[in-house]
Amino acid sequence: MIKAIVTDIEGTTSSLSFVKEVLFPYSRQHVADFVRGHAAQPDVKKILTDAEQLLGKKTDIDGLIDQFISWIDLDQKITPLKSLQGLIWEHGYQTGDFKGHLYEDAHQCLTAWKELGISLYVYSSGSVYAQKLLFGHTEYGDLTALFSGYFDTQIGGKKERDSYLAIADQIGLPAIDILFLSDIKEELDAAKAAGYKTTWLIRDGDADPDSDHLIARDFFEIKLPDYFEPSANLI
Repeated sequence: MIKAIVTDIEGTTSSLSFVKEVLFPYSRQHVADFVRGHAAQPDVKKILTDAEQLLGKKTDIDGLIDQFISWIDLDQKITPLKSLQGLIWEHGYQTGDFKGHLYEDAHQCLTAWKELGISLYVYSSGSVYAQKLLFGHTEYGDLTALFSGYFDTQIGGKKERDSYLAIADQIGLPAIDILFLSDIKEELDAAKAAGYKTTWLIRDGDADPDSDHLIARDFFEIKLPDYFEPSANLI
């Protein structure tokens, strides 16, 4: 019986275009001014130090800015970059430059599952800070209360089995009682290897008929009745 659901964001609860066409360009446009204006703040200073450690050398502000821009252009899942982007996106959310995108089917189902007593968690390559910003500023309002916890690459890479074992340990449930939702097969493979139930969200394109994962076109197609009493009122 599924007692917890862990969901990806990009391409799963939210559109790829929101991330690619809104969030990434916004962070790229503002990264230089933000770093120069906030470099002395403790959280930004730590991000810059972490970036230098990854590069393995002492680097000036201009060099770090160029590196962040390069990582953005290459869509790198680099923890210091994700942390910095979260801080930049906070400004965009707070000033109303954009709202966090969430599919209607994801909103309805996550809300219904929460009401059924299922614990909900997020696991994304974006920082926990960025995750909370997105769910805290949706067109449906602040949805952060839906989730019992958030995980990012600080716990490990999303294509690594050990990351999912660590998440299960922190949640305090056997992996078999957790359902993981994602649009990325390699992430689902890692979760399945850790013992999770999995569902592959394929909103566009052809599904693999030989997939080891259950496939759904949207959240409405995620079949939870197998894990609940027949009388459960599920969407």
